[in-house]
Amino acid sequence: MAYKAWVAKAPKQAMVLETADPGPLGEEEVEVAVEHCGLCHSDVSVWNNDWGISQYPAILGHEVVGRVTAAGSAVRGLAAGQLVGVGWNSGSCMHCRQCISGSHNLCSQVQPTIIGHRGGFATHVRAHWAWAIPLPEKLDGGEAGPLLCGGVTVFSPLALFAGPTARVGVIGIGGLGHMALKFAAAWGCDVTAFTSSESKFEEAKGFGANHVVTSKDSEAIRKLAGSLDLLISTVNVKLDWDGMIGTLAPKGRLHVVGAVPEPIPVSAFSLIMQQRSISGSPSGSPAQIATMLDFAARHNILPQTEHFPMSNINEAFARLESGKARYRIVLDADF
Repeated sequence: MAYKAWVAKAPKQAMVLETADPGPLGEEEVEVAVEHCGLCHSDVSVWNNDWGISQYPAILGHEVVGRVTAAGSAVRGLAAGQLVGVGWNSGSCMHCRQCISGSHNLCSQVQPTIIGHRGGFATHVRAHWAWAIPLPEKLDGGEAGPLLCGGVTVFSPLALFAGPTARVGVIGIGGLGHMALKFAAAWGCDVTAFTSSESKFEEAKGFGANHVVTSKDSEAIRKLAGSLDLLISTVNVKLDWDGMIGTLAPKGRLHVVGAVPEPIPVSAFSLIMQQRSISGSPSGSPAQIATMLDFAARHNILPQTEHFPMSNINEAFARLESGKARYRIVLDADF
């Protein structure tokens, strides 16, 4: 069966509707009929080839919610008609040390859904069965897509490094950051939001921030010196990194999930003397995604979204690039 898909033929070129032949279904693959697919800034980066790893023609979209329509003979735990989500990755080798220890997202052969693979801006998408995550019944499938990439990306450092007594900062109140605030508040943390836009102060508090600081105000940042246990950076722009690292408490951690193109300068002494750390992480494993979805369902956490019909995909990309989206865009399949 041929798919219909929105295809980018070259960097920054408008996507066009075409048919694609997926070939035979693999023994361990599931086929998912796409109902909704979130639009993530990573889609824009791959569309523009900002990272130099894009492959064209490209079918983007990696925050997929849809129903299983077919399953290979070796698929386990999924059935036709089941509502599932597919995120940034759609496969991994399943036999390396990382995969067998549960860190599938760190597999050296992990398969991104939109690089060298057909993504979710299409009638159907395929994935290894382990990467097609069942959605809890309490989650609204029409809104849940952005949780599958952006959501787990900010949830993972909280699960790894923060307890309910932690003081957590979130830099950037956008597509990732607003979900980070919701998760950190539900986690039980004291939450500080850093934003360059003072117009977002009240919204940030609505998402769960106890305190809001402008990231442009170095003096306000200095007043937080030594106070944060975990600081999650979701932005891809240059910041007052010395000031941000200075907000960390002893044994505090700056965790980077925003793809900043320039190196992050840091003084060795600012780490050594207070035993601070800098770390980063990519998306999450299937188990982390499932845990995050369960937590989101338990606490009624969903992204704030804007919806476009998928046929308006080029307008949706333009809106995301303009910085006006509040705060995630979801495309609804209308083939």
